[in-house]
This record gives sequence, C-alpha cells and structure tokens, in this order.
Amino acid sequence: MNTRVLIVDDSATMRAILSRLLGSEPDIEVIGAAKDAMEARGMIRELNPDVVTLDIEMPGMNGLDFLEKIMQLRPMPVVVVSGITRKGADTTIRALELGAVDCYAKPDGSVNALLENDGGTLASMVREAARVRFVRVASKPSAPVSPVAQQTIVASRSANAITKLIAIGASTGGVEALHHLLPAFPTTCPPTVIVQHISAAFAPAMAERLDRQCNATVKLIESGEILKPGHIYIAPGNEKHAIIGGAGDSIIAKMMDGEKVSGHRPSIDSMFESVAQRLGPAAIGILLTGMGQDGARGLLAMRRAGGRTIAQDEATSTVYGMPRAAADLGAAENILPLPRIAERALSAAGLQ
Repeated sequence: MNTRVLIVDDSATMRAILSRLLGSEPDIEVIGAAKDAMEARGMIRELNPDVVTLDIEMPGMNGLDFLEKIMQLRPMPVVVVSGITRKGADTTIRALELGAVDCYAKPDGSVNALLENDGGTLASMVREAARVRFVRVASKPSAPVSPVAQQTIVASRSANAITKLIAIGASTGGVEALHHLLPAFPTTCPPTVIVQHISAAFAPAMAERLDRQCNATVKLIESGEILKPGHIYIAPGNEKHAIIGGAGDSIIAKMMDGEKVSGHRPSIDSMFESVAQRLGPAAIGILLTGMGQDGARGLLAMRRAGGRTIAQDEATSTVYGMPRAAADLGAAENILPLPRIAERALSAAGLQ
C-alpha cells in the first residue's frame, strides 16, 4: 500500500517541487497540497494522510502553532521542511521537541538545488515517518535535581574525579526524548556523550536549546577536547564518528573519519564500542527511540565490558527499532519507560 502524503507549504513553487520529489516514487502518493494551516486542517480531516510535510515559516498560523495543535488533537507523522538559516534551525528543533518525526533541510540558493541534491532523502524520511506511532510520555520534561540534592552529591566526590561516563544514542523521536530526559541531569552529572541522528545544519541549534533547558552545560563535541563532569556533549553530525579515548585520568572525545557504520556517520555503535573499550564497567549506556539497529551492537559491547546498559521501552518509544534490536541481542540490562531512565542512569553513576 502506498504512503499517502499531504504537503503544507505557503510557496507554490516549493509545493510543486516537493510534489515532484515524492510523486516520482512508486510507493508514495501525494494526495494534496495546502498553502496554509487553515487549508491543511480541512484536508487532513477529509483525506486522512499517512504523513504530512510541513513548512514551519508560514503566514497566519505558523507551522509551530499548527504542529502543536496536531500533536494535541490528532497526532500523526510530520516531517518538517525548513530552511537552514539560524532562525529556521532554531524553529526546527522546537518542532522536533513538539513531536515532529524528522527535519528536511531546504538548501540555500536556487530551489533547483533541492531537485538536484535530494538523492531520495525526503522520500526516505517519509517512508520512515509512515512507520511511526505516537505516544505521549509526559506533559513536561523530567524535573531537575534539586539544589539540596546537588550539594549532597558535590560533598561526596572529588571535583576533578571522573568515575563514570554516560553514553546516549538516539534517532527518530530522539530530540523529543532528550528534551524530557536531560533536564533531570544535575550540574554534577558525569560527562555525557550523545550521538543523535540529525542533520549537521540543525545540531548547533539542538545543543543551544538543550543548554538553555538543562542544569548541566550542553555543547557540541570539539574534536580532541577533554570531557568534564557537569557537561553533556553532542556529536555535531558532521559526517565524522564520535570516538571516546584518552589515557590515564583524561577522557577525550575525537571526531574521526571513516566509513558509515550501521548505516550512519556518526554512528551510535562506533561511539558505544569506543566507550566500552575505554571505560569498561565505568560507563552507562542508554539507547533511545529510533529506526533501524544502530547502537544495539555497541550497547552489547558495553554490557559485555561490565557497563550498565538501558534501552527505552516500546510503550514510550516513537519508533521501537533500535531499542528492540538491543533487547533482542540481550544488550539492555534494563528496559525502561522514558520517565524512569534518568533516575536509573544517575543511580548507576552514584548520584542518587
């Protein structure tokens, strides 16, 4: 059965281009194209699409407001189509936090560049989106650790000692999951490294938004930097693998060239496997929602090295692909709903 798609974009030219990109695929049917939120609302009711592509910079009701209403009243798979300007990137990350499945970056310059350089990317996103089912985890992110609890933690450990490291992998639905998970990490959390499958164009905005929401400092990985407690490091999605190494007391993150692993670069498997080798039982691995199998093999390596391992459960995963693969391999010591993962990970790190 074909995937039925509704395109929402205020530009007639962009509607035509997106229709051409998707309509040329044998398994995708473009059932309509709306110029604004009001028209889209009526077409959603009438046509019941499998997937909506949504421009988030539209006149009248903007795409964010419309997306929020969709997710509250009639959750469905939405792929955000956005420019890669600074404003566009910030808004796209907010859309992913609200529940959009993926983000498709419009190239700068001529719209013909989209046709020339797409390479089937949008169609792949639509196919993956069509497999998504929706759950509502909580009305707001996890509560931060209280100042009193943080003071107790500080008193119980050396300010410079790194006794643990947390490694997190996520893909489809991961931005929303991280938005719920990371605010619970205190300013004294172990260094935490994240590989989230996301376009490099949007990774800086994701790190900046999470930094504003979290107690710990959130930043993109700079190759060669020494990892510190109280910091959360996100792989920049720049077509290099995030590898954890170092010697002695220093733990160093490097961005390394290499072939795709498990279909991705950066790959969660590559990051997890390097963590297993460098830290062994001193690491905690978390595999969140996502399509495919990236991270499952690496999480197994962490568990075999003595690390503590956690996979998100099916009920709270946007896509139970990567966590299922980990569960099937026996890689996950614990399979938990998203609201319980932070508590278990911090406990394993000796912080609760």
